[in-house]
Amino acid sequence: MALKDGNYTTALLSRTKKEMEDLLSDPKLLAEAKSHKDKIQASGGDVKDDDSDLMKVLGIIIRTCQCNDFPTPEAKATREKTNEIEGKLEQARNELSLGYSDADGIFQATSSVGLRSVMRTSSEEAVRKAAYESLRSIGDFVCEQGFLEIVKLRNRLAKILGFEDYYDYTVTNAEGFDKNKLFEILDGLEKGTRPLLVKAREDLEKMHGKKALDPWNTSYMMAGSVIKKMDPYFPFSKSVENYIRSYAAMKISYCGATMTLDLLDRKNKYSNGFCHWPVPAWVKPDGTWVPSKTNFTSLADPSAVGSGLTALNTLMHEAGHAAHFANIKQPSPLFSQERAPTSVAYAENQSMFLDSLVGDAAWRAKYARDLNASPIPFEVHEEEIRSTHPFQVFQLRAMLSVSYFEKALYELPEDELTPGKVQALADEIEIQIQGGLSARPLLSVPHLVSDEASCYYQGYTLAEMSVHQTREFFKNRDGYIVDNPSVGPTLAQAYWECGNSKAFLQIVHDLTGKELSGKAWVDALQEDMDEHIVQERKEYDAMIRRCANENQDEAIDLDMTVKFVDGDEIIFDSSESGLLGACKEFEEFVAARTAKASI
Repeated sequence: MALKDGNYTTALLSRTKKEMEDLLSDPKLLAEAKSHKDKIQASGGDVKDDDSDLMKVLGIIIRTCQCNDFPTPEAKATREKTNEIEGKLEQARNELSLGYSDADGIFQATSSVGLRSVMRTSSEEAVRKAAYESLRSIGDFVCEQGFLEIVKLRNRLAKILGFEDYYDYTVTNAEGFDKNKLFEILDGLEKGTRPLLVKAREDLEKMHGKKALDPWNTSYMMAGSVIKKMDPYFPFSKSVENYIRSYAAMKISYCGATMTLDLLDRKNKYSNGFCHWPVPAWVKPDGTWVPSKTNFTSLADPSAVGSGLTALNTLMHEAGHAAHFANIKQPSPLFSQERAPTSVAYAENQSMFLDSLVGDAAWRAKYARDLNASPIPFEVHEEEIRSTHPFQVFQLRAMLSVSYFEKALYELPEDELTPGKVQALADEIEIQIQGGLSARPLLSVPHLVSDEASCYYQGYTLAEMSVHQTREFFKNRDGYIVDNPSVGPTLAQAYWECGNSKAFLQIVHDLTGKELSGKAWVDALQEDMDEHIVQERKEYDAMIRRCANENQDEAIDLDMTVKFVDGDEIIFDSSESGLLGACKEFEEFVAARTAKASI
């Protein structure tokens, strides 16, 4: 995280992770929990069903320990060796120097997020290509810095534990079904959307020429010019206030949580937004509520074109994770932690549903405003729809490609795990699933090398299926989502409070009344563009009329404390100035930082 405090080191992270895993893999703990549960069930006493707090706690202890069970010295040694190499690779990856040569030939250092932003917004093809090549270099780097040894060790561990490979092990622990079941679902989505992909690539080539299919050109050709038009209406300095107002209007509560936000990019900072919980929310046996403590980060560069929208999407996403985990009300913190047996799809469903609102016309009519409070013109929103709607299948296929690559990677024989073979495999999967090389090279995806996030990406795909199904539910029930005051309470009751005590597929069915499927997602991809624009216009105009009668000075209460930090430095604390006061101070801080950078 590039912190100055020397107490936060890779060695310390590896040590504390080992201590946690030692606890959760302790066979005595698992045996004791099973013994207590067996005695209670055998006694025939009052406490015997799964609804009792005691049985629920024993059950989650058993499930969590089983997900972390390394029953032999060989398994435990393999896991510890993997953790050691992972820590070294993560540190090396964070210190990797990335960048591109600008139009004047001057090297500009930036993060992987910054490189992708350049590819979306630079009008110079040579600059976009330089950014792409820098992204692609990440793959060579990680393969030479221990990633392939990590893959071998992960597979050895999985086979020791009786699984086909590490992908099968991870999916089974997190989702409760095996790799074969997962790819029955993903194969159906892949086959069902392949014709949409072929047509989208053909249409893009007809509109912009064959060069538009080059990976460094695709994002820019779809929306590069409109991103620049949109940029003034997504000032990063206002992003926190807009997120807070939006969540408050939906009556989302953080139940007394404390949230620390580290949003600005800096050299050697971890190359992806994330959210984690030093203190999970839970209810003690005496009924005392323990609110969560959350840290989350993004990589915002306020001076870069398009960074405001990118940072806002990350903020809405990670804040969704924070809201979800703040609302889990179960009798053990094991129900509200992000590792297995918590479903990846369950965790991502909440955040992806909430960040999806940023693309809605109604949301933009109210919250996408320039520094003079003028709303984004609908014509600009319409231009983005016309630029991107025919090609939204690209996002679906990009998500699928990560899962298909990891599946193929962990199925490779050990003697084929060479840098050249793995890079060729990544290219092959990109071409097979996305139709050509990807604007985000597979080996640049940070999830692959991280223990907690490896074999994780299928969760995004399953979650996106659920997002569209959940959006459909709210539209059918209430007629709208943005600023709908029933959204927060409904999500809290149906999705959040249960934590991992219920299976992901069950909670989706319980709310929507339907089995999880990709139908709502595919329907959205196939929606007639002109009809979609007409509906968006109605929702935009309706929100503009509502905004004319609203009082923006009303106090906002999300029942949380927010601390803004920049690395080790605490910038502002809402416990001292209130939520909106802290947002105003953050806005001034960002403005000063941007002005300084432009000198």
